[in-house]
Amino acid sequence: MSDKIIIALPSKGRLMEQASNLFDEAGMAIERSGNARGYFGRLSGYDNVEIRFLSASEIAHNLNSAEVHLGITGEDLLRETIHNFDSSINIEKRLGFGPADVVVAVPDSWLDVATMADLEEAAQDFLRIHTRRLRVATKYINLTRQFFATKGVTGYQTVESSGATEGAPAAGTAEIIVDITSTGSTLSANNLKILDDGIILKSEAVLATPKSPGLTTEQLQVLRRIVDLL
Repeated sequence: MSDKIIIALPSKGRLMEQASNLFDEAGMAIERSGNARGYFGRLSGYDNVEIRFLSASEIAHNLNSAEVHLGITGEDLLRETIHNFDSSINIEKRLGFGPADVVVAVPDSWLDVATMADLEEAAQDFLRIHTRRLRVATKYINLTRQFFATKGVTGYQTVESSGATEGAPAAGTAEIIVDITSTGSTLSANNLKILDDGIILKSEAVLATPKSPGLTTEQLQVLRRIVDLL
């Protein structure tokens, strides 16, 4: 059992500000330990709660391992990181900020490719002509494979993206991409279009807990009180 209830919040950027505001509006002030850039803090009025400021991806990993008991991060990162998501994680609340759709995008010049079924045909043609599989650049390897399997798309290979994924087709490192988008403007600027049925996940920031948090009955009651206030 953990000595304290651990809450993980984004460590920087707009997501950090919105998460902090959420707690403030619920009457629970967050106080950073040390300086304003510290990685630890406390929740006003809760001596048995520790705040940890982590990256959004670290929060997903730590929720998966139950090293933290409540966290705010993107649903996309949770579903990408945690293989058995539905049996491991509770989404307590969708928070209405940090929206980002995970989408399949292809070059605008592919006029005959508008759906995932079209993409499978194009992939088979590509394999026949180029004797290699269509490359899909993405940071979302697991979500891509799961979605492509449900759509019956098989003629591809994933290329893990470490930089600006939308630039991969122009750079010649991939033919298509799976990436996140809020407005679609970055995709358009890179001459890419979203397939008609190519939205993998409509993501946003979520309040999440592990289904097996490893807490005492008393700690679980406190955690539930915090969740209810939020």
